[in-house]
Amino acid sequence: MCTAKALAVDDRKENLLALEAILQGLPLEVVGVTSGDDALKRLLVDDFAVILLDAQMPGMDGFETAGHIKNRQRTRHIPIVFLTAVDYDAHLAFRGYQAGAVDYITKPFDPWVLRSKIAVFVDLWRLNTELAERAAERDELGRAVDDALLLLTDPGDDPADALVRVRGRLAAVRDRRRHG
Repeated sequence: MCTAKALAVDDRKENLLALEAILQGLPLEVVGVTSGDDALKRLLVDDFAVILLDAQMPGMDGFETAGHIKNRQRTRHIPIVFLTAVDYDAHLAFRGYQAGAVDYITKPFDPWVLRSKIAVFVDLWRLNTELAERAAERDELGRAVDDALLLLTDPGDDPADALVRVRGRLAAVRDRRRHG
């Protein structure tokens, strides 16, 4: 299984470094970008367990970025945690939740609380990844069983070809289990 990743989006590099330090030690790779545009580009090529998103950025702000993330089929399921230096404003928090955030945290925040929340998202990502792998394994086994049944019941199918397919599918499942 691959390592979970967190996408940290903040226009200030020192904030990205602080987030990396806070999350250090979690089973997580932190990928930092400095704009909403860069975040959307990164989301085209990588999968993430969670997104830490600054609400107030020049250009495309966090709310607009979150809207784009939630509108994409590939990324709409990724939890977004807004982090903002703006004093708590119920209207801004509402905008964050309306944009699809699962949490809205104002700075300064307790780093241990943030670590705990991110750890939960990493655990959920890991469990979902394992579940998807098991579902793929189950599907592969089902196809192998179908081929085996065909081998036993279809006089028109070449038994040698069916046996090769069954062996190949079972070997693929076995390899996935060993290396998964």
